[in-house]
Amino acid sequence: MKRYMLPLIILIMSLLYMFFIPSEPLAVKLLFKLIPMWLIILFAYRQFPPHRSRIHYLLLAGLFFCMIGDGTLIWFVVGLSAFLIGHLFYTAGFLGQWHYSAPRLLSIVPIAAYSVWMGIQLVSSLKSNGEQVLIIPVIAYIAVISFMLWTAIMTGNRYAMVGSLLFVISDSILSWNMFVADIRYSDIWIMTTYYAAQFLIARSISAFDRPRVQALGSSSLNTSAAP
Repeated sequence: MKRYMLPLIILIMSLLYMFFIPSEPLAVKLLFKLIPMWLIILFAYRQFPPHRSRIHYLLLAGLFFCMIGDGTLIWFVVGLSAFLIGHLFYTAGFLGQWHYSAPRLLSIVPIAAYSVWMGIQLVSSLKSNGEQVLIIPVIAYIAVISFMLWTAIMTGNRYAMVGSLLFVISDSILSWNMFVADIRYSDIWIMTTYYAAQFLIARSISAFDRPRVQALGSSSLNTSAAP
């Protein structure tokens, strides 16, 4: 039971924020929005395996900057920049765990197609709304989060893969609701997929038990020692 206590608390605090905390005062709403992320960062740290490597700290840094993005998203460009930095940390970590697979490699095709389509929709809406100043930041963000998703898929880590996909879904709902058209219950959809995404990325840390170079080195030694 102790093993599931922290995830249960994360779930309870997430539901409390989404369904029970009023939108005013803003400071209280923001505080309860950040509490699940603080707990997820603690959960991530507790996932660190005995053999710690660069990826564990990179993913932890990604979670931290995304938390900063949570707190500053009321200033859209500031929050977007913090999330972008978080995705760069995720990407750097996932790149160090690259495991080649042709089907996973080809996932870049639907990811790129979706990114281009979403980019076209958002740019068109931004132009129509007279918000051209946001076009470059939004395009940069789409490119970075799409590449992050692809690198997560290339790790073969199912937690990282699903978590990153949910992150893309969450941000897609958020951006569509902000710039294109209203989505019913958007806040619930955005935060449900967002908290789930961050929790799964945090959970993926324990699956990256050893540095990939060390693991490959061990495999080579075992192969050479075989008769």
